[in-house]
Amino acid sequence: MWTNMLTERLGVKYPIIKAPMLGCESPEFVATISNVGGLGAIGVGRTNGEGVREVIQKIRRLTDQPFCVNFFIPEKRMDGLEHVNDVNSVMEYYRKELNICSKPFMPPNYNIEEQINVILQEKVSVASFTFGCLEPYWIEILKKNGTTVYGTATNVREAVYLEESGVDFIVAQGSEAGGHRGTFLGEFNDSLIGSMALIPQIVTAVNIPVIAAGGIMDGRGIAAAFALGALGVQMGTAFLTCIESAAHLKHKELILNSTDELSCLTRTFSGKPARGIRNRFKTEMESHINLIPGYPIQETLTRDIREAAAEQNNTDFMLLWAGQASTLSRSLTVKELIDRLVVETEDVVNRLNESRY
Repeated sequence: MWTNMLTERLGVKYPIIKAPMLGCESPEFVATISNVGGLGAIGVGRTNGEGVREVIQKIRRLTDQPFCVNFFIPEKRMDGLEHVNDVNSVMEYYRKELNICSKPFMPPNYNIEEQINVILQEKVSVASFTFGCLEPYWIEILKKNGTTVYGTATNVREAVYLEESGVDFIVAQGSEAGGHRGTFLGEFNDSLIGSMALIPQIVTAVNIPVIAAGGIMDGRGIAAAFALGALGVQMGTAFLTCIESAAHLKHKELILNSTDELSCLTRTFSGKPARGIRNRFKTEMESHINLIPGYPIQETLTRDIREAAAEQNNTDFMLLWAGQASTLSRSLTVKELIDRLVVETEDVVNRLNESRY
């Protein structure tokens, strides 16, 4: 049951992909997942070309198995530059509390072409993107270079657009997913479609394999994704609490002790809607939501606050990305988790098959 078009194309044993989670991962973490049969993935959204090369080469020293490099599609424009001083003045209160000094705002600058060229030079076997759709020109070049390419869709229209652009696979991101929303066509509020509804609609609308994402934490979720027509799953929160995860220990603790009512969507940390565990920064900054600039400006403005909070173990101001099924998280090694996912999925499928007779 584990071998299909997706596993054969990716060159993996199991169609289980670790979601790219910038800031919560390391080359060691990514390599460990690939070494036990899944597909490790690493985000390089804010990294320059040489930084991308360094990460790729570090992972290669730790595994000879396939892994994925994920990058962000740059925003076409930077919304909210006129509010930089206003929102910074609001956040000065938190900087004083954390005993840090504000720094002059420097507009973020990263070059996606530089990142892609490194991926081409290093002949990475799998690449993915989010926050938009990569130009068909680049998709074609990557594929001709031997790289399998996939993107993220949060609605059917985006999935069809991605397929027409030439991607090999599509990640269908349900509204339950932790971290940033991948919406790029229309308003994100109109694309908060649950995985149970989204996955079969996308599977019906496109002719390429679909990877399910959002709220999948155990074998029951994987079996359900298969039943809805997906050929694989992308899991983020489930891997965040693994022993090898580079997530902050306080972040892991909060996920492991979370409830189903603590999840919320917010723009306060990065300017782009993302799902995580509610904390003081999210709650208090919502009252200033009209001042908050778009991504990546707000992400740049809050970076010093987030980094200081992490150093001080202060979860009031930390990024606490997590999906809606975080209560199902487990503190296991990567191998233990994947082994359990395999057994659980097979148990569910066998039980369903037995119930037919």
